Amino acid sequence: MATAFNAAEYLLQAGRPDATAVVSPRRSLTYAELAAESRRVAGGLLELGVRPEERVMFCMVDDVELLTGILGAMLAGAVAVPVSTMVTGPELGQVLADSRARVLCVSGEFAGQAVTALELAPEVTDVVLDRCDGAGFGVRTHDWASLAGAFPGGRTWEDSPALWLYTSGTTGQPKGAMHRHASIRAVCETYARGVLATTSADRFLSVPKLFFAYGLGNSCFFPLGAGGTTLLEPSRPTPALFARRAREEQPSLFFAVPTFYAALLASDVPDDSFSSVRHAVSAGEPLPASLFERFRARFGLEILDGIGSTEALHIFLSNQPGSVRPGSTGVPVPGYSVQLRDEAGAVIAAAGKPGELFVAGPSTATGYWARYDATKLVFQGEWLRTGDSYVRNEDGTYSCLGRFGDMLKAGGIWVSPSEVEERLRQHPAVAEVAVVAAPDADGLDKPVACVVPAPGFAVDRDELIEFCREGLAAFKRPRGVVELAELPKTATGKIRRNVIREQVRDVLRTVPSS
Repeated sequence: MATAFNAAEYLLQAGRPDATAVVSPRRSLTYAELAAESRRVAGGLLELGVRPEERVMFCMVDDVELLTGILGAMLAGAVAVPVSTMVTGPELGQVLADSRARVLCVSGEFAGQAVTALELAPEVTDVVLDRCDGAGFGVRTHDWASLAGAFPGGRTWEDSPALWLYTSGTTGQPKGAMHRHASIRAVCETYARGVLATTSADRFLSVPKLFFAYGLGNSCFFPLGAGGTTLLEPSRPTPALFARRAREEQPSLFFAVPTFYAALLASDVPDDSFSSVRHAVSAGEPLPASLFERFRARFGLEILDGIGSTEALHIFLSNQPGSVRPGSTGVPVPGYSVQLRDEAGAVIAAAGKPGELFVAGPSTATGYWARYDATKLVFQGEWLRTGDSYVRNEDGTYSCLGRFGDMLKAGGIWVSPSEVEERLRQHPAVAEVAVVAAPDADGLDKPVACVVPAPGFAVDRDELIEFCREGLAAFKRPRGVVELAELPKTATGKIRRNVIREQVRDVLRTVPSS
């Protein structure tokens, strides 16, 4: 018999009714107010005809509306699908059509992308708008404030779908990782309580946004699951902004990615900006030991580096408070198991021998929506194949060696080299191109485009980077461009990316960032 459970109800009931649940620059809500707002949204979605397990997509800034939208969709038994606000209109249209969502919720800042996206998603019938009008959408539009209706209560079970999160993962094509209601409770009980020891006194400030699995845990699941307070920030993150928010709001837990920690070190923010923080957390990409040491020396905080994934919902391998090994990803989070496997699939028992990282735990997705082959490749019984190369150290900690495949990360976000290469091939100056990762001055991997120019053309770095900005989400742009006479290839014509990576490994230490 299926066990009844709703993740949103679980989160909304964790705090005292009069305790502060959420603080944003625009307004604050108690737990009682947050529950009422979320139930209003749930009733409004039902009034629009949203049915159980139907997807509702959100392209919205981190504010009360997005938070109550995600909770409201789950309360109603629907599937919340928060998506990146950094995508272009066609990219948004691709995931909107793939999800087959009929309702799209949009902040005014992204109305232009949404209008374009709707041209590619004919199944959308309703758009709910926050702080913008309905001009140009071509479907029924509704104001967020007027979203309301009777909410009789939804019926969901532990294994009911609650949430889809789109990821490029190992193939470069967006895929919806499907998570169940019980997975949300699981990450609260494992990482939040087992590693961070979260309590109702904690205040959570996250640089990663709610549309990331990492940010969704930091700003929704963990604070609400503990009965604490989430500090939302709708604006684009900058060191000055987050240092100011930290001084004003006094968070006890701070979450960011290595790129942002490097930006804080490069800024002139006061050294005591994060004096209220008891734990700083990093994930998204490996944290170099030098960055850890520099941050601790200046700000007086140890960073707990870990690894999670969209498919695992949050962090499953992490350094622990009081026992950080700089440059490592730590040990398995309580409740998770990890294995290293060789190319033949055999488990590696010996320390010091690299292998591909596999993880098993209570929060892994049930698979990818409508991606049969990718699901078989990544979800293998109880084990999730991460695609990361790791080694187990003698002390039991694990260290990342990179990716098994060609995918790379920029600022903690997956970037498909083939997607960037396809964009660059559309430029008349480009005959051949290969995009690989190279470390910057902080040891963080960034995309670098290696270009063979077309006859009669010269390679203009700034022009090609701007060309990528115009056709792709900005984070996918190359941070450097290198002109090559030819791309190294195998006898069968396959690009030797390992050779190219070696050739350009120092280029970002001298090329200015963009």
